[in-house]
Amino acid sequence: MIINSAANCISLLRIFLAIMMLFIKPLSAPFFIIFLACQITDVLDGYIARRTHTVSKLGDNLDSIGDFIMILVLIIVLYPVIKLTIKIIIWVVVIAIIKIISMIVIFIKYKTFEMPHTYGNKFTGFILVAFIISLAFVQSNMIMYIVCTIASISAIEELLINLYSNKLEINRKSIFTK
Repeated sequence: MIINSAANCISLLRIFLAIMMLFIKPLSAPFFIIFLACQITDVLDGYIARRTHTVSKLGDNLDSIGDFIMILVLIIVLYPVIKLTIKIIIWVVVIAIIKIISMIVIFIKYKTFEMPHTYGNKFTGFILVAFIISLAFVQSNMIMYIVCTIASISAIEELLINLYSNKLEINRKSIFTK
């Protein structure tokens, strides 16, 4: 059953909240409240799962699905609002392609759907949150260049880990650690 732990319920709540953002005016107060609630639930689900010893593959997959839906919703909602250059759009597409290739590598090698939890991925998420909050105050392509640079490094690191690992290591923190 999906709702077998509080952590899984929190992950499902995040997915629901992310979808709600499709119906809220971008960069409005309700948008930022729901966005911040999504970020809080993203941190809470894993923390609660570890504290209550209810970590599961299902929970891990719900977290990854929540991340994917959140990114997809943010792209759909924010694309018309922020002024992206063609260079940035192409860069984001390249990052997405690298991430998709990484998921395909995992599926081919291990016959499962997983997304590694590297420090790079966590840092990219943090920077992305900071960028979205900054949109309330300023819109700058320079900030997008920084986000894309960090996301590129993280995506390449994840792909290299998946290509060169002999076993599935979803909790490997970096290419420099074992």
